[in-house]
Amino acid sequence: MQQTLNTTLLIIGGGPGGYVAAIRAGQLGISTILVEGQALGGTCLNIGCIPSKALIHVAEQFQQTRHHSQGSALGINVSAPTLDIGKSVEWKDGIVDRLTTGVAALLRKHKVQVIHGWAKVIDGKTVEIEGADTRIQCEHLLLASGSKSVNLPMLPLGGPIISSTEALAPKALPKRLIVVGGGYIGLELGIAYRKLGAEVSVVEAQERILPAYDAELTQPVLESVKQLGIKLYLKHSVEGFDAATHTLQVRDPNGDSLKLETDQVLVAVGRKPNTQGWNLEALNLDMNGSAVRIDNRCQTSMRNVWAIGDLAGEPMLAHRAMAQGEMVAELIAGQHREFNPTAIAAVCFTDPELVVVGKTPDEAKAAGLDCIVSSFPFAANGRAMTLESKSGFVRVVARRDNHLIVGWQAVGVGVSELSTAFGQSLEMGARLEDIAGTIHAHPTLGEAVQEAALRALGHALHL
Repeated sequence: MQQTLNTTLLIIGGGPGGYVAAIRAGQLGISTILVEGQALGGTCLNIGCIPSKALIHVAEQFQQTRHHSQGSALGINVSAPTLDIGKSVEWKDGIVDRLTTGVAALLRKHKVQVIHGWAKVIDGKTVEIEGADTRIQCEHLLLASGSKSVNLPMLPLGGPIISSTEALAPKALPKRLIVVGGGYIGLELGIAYRKLGAEVSVVEAQERILPAYDAELTQPVLESVKQLGIKLYLKHSVEGFDAATHTLQVRDPNGDSLKLETDQVLVAVGRKPNTQGWNLEALNLDMNGSAVRIDNRCQTSMRNVWAIGDLAGEPMLAHRAMAQGEMVAELIAGQHREFNPTAIAAVCFTDPELVVVGKTPDEAKAAGLDCIVSSFPFAANGRAMTLESKSGFVRVVARRDNHLIVGWQAVGVGVSELSTAFGQSLEMGARLEDIAGTIHAHPTLGEAVQEAALRALGHALHL
C-alpha cells in the first residue's frame, strides 16, 4: 500500500542549491523533505568542483616533484617520482566522502527528512518516489535537479570515449588523451592529465581556447598550455571515432580530414539543464530555451513552484545555486528577498587560474559605459615572484565619471582567492579611491588589486 507524506517544502535534488535550501528551511522551522536519487552534494561535491580541484592538486604536486627531480632553481633536488593513481583517487574520494557525510549530518541536525530515490512529478503539489511506493504532498515544490554533460551524437560515451565523470576517477592513466572542448572543464582536466604525464591534445571548434573569456585574459593560459606541451587543434570540428584504429576523425579549418591517434577521448563540450526523466513536463512550466524560466525570486510560471541553480540556466555555478536556495527558503518563511546580486564570480582553475567578476571592458563598452580600464602585472608583485609565478595580472574596470568599479578580472597563480575581494567591492559599491586607499598586506598577491586601482587613478607605486 502506498504511503503518503505531507510537508511544507519538497525539494527535488540534493546538490549545492537543494541541500542549502533544505538546511536554511530547517533553520527557519519549515517542514522539509529532500529527495535525491544519487549521493548528496550533487555534481559539485561528487563528480565536479571538489573532485576536479583534488585531481588538479595531485597533478600540480606531481609536476612540481618531477621539476625538482631535474634540478630546480630553488636548490631542491629529489629522485624521479612515481605516481600511484589508485591512491590519488582514494585520497580524492576521501575528501568527497567527508563533505557528503557532513552535508547529511547538517540535514539531520536541522530535521530535514532525506529520501533516497528518484522523484517523479505528478503535479505542482504531488511527487512520487519511483520504486519506493511513496507519494509526497507539499505546499511548495523546489526544483533543483542540476545539469548534466552535453553528449555529442558522433561520440557516444563508452569504452575509450569518456565524460568528466570518468576522467575524475581514472583506474589508470592513458598514454594519450584528446580533449574535445577547450572551455573551462576541458582545459582544467586536460592540464591536470598533462601534468600527470599523459600526452594531451585539445580539439576546439572556436578560434581560441576558453572562448567565453576575452583574449587578453586567456593569453597567459595559452602560453602555459603551449609550455606544457599540450597540442591545440583550434577551429577543428569532430566527425567521429574509429575504435579499431583508436583514431579521432576531425576536420580542419580548410575542410580537410585528419586522423588523430589516441587512447582516450574526453568529451567536455558543456552542460545542459537536467530536465529529462522525472516528468517535469507535467507542470508545463514556461521555459527559457532548455532551462526553466524564473523571476528574480526564483519563482516559475506556476505558483509555489520554484527553480534554482543549473536547472534555471546560466550562469551554471554552485555558489549561485546556493545563494538562490537560501533565498527561496527565506521567501517561503515569509521574508522579503530578491535575487539581485551585483555580480557573481566565475573562476576557472586552469594553470594559471582565471577570475571574472562583473563587467569586462568589452561588456562595459557594450552597455554604453565610458570606463577606465587598468591592469597591474604580477611580474611587479613580490609575492608572485616568491611563488615562481610572474605571469598574469589584475585588471579593474571603472566608470570614468564617478570611478565606480563595475568589474574585476585576474589571471595568475592562486587568483581564485581574490574573487572574494572582487565580489565584495562590487556589492558594496566601491570606487577606485576606496580600493586604492585601503592598506593591503605586504607581501601578498592582493597588493596587485590595490595597485590596479592606483594605476587607474594615475599613480601606481610599483610600476
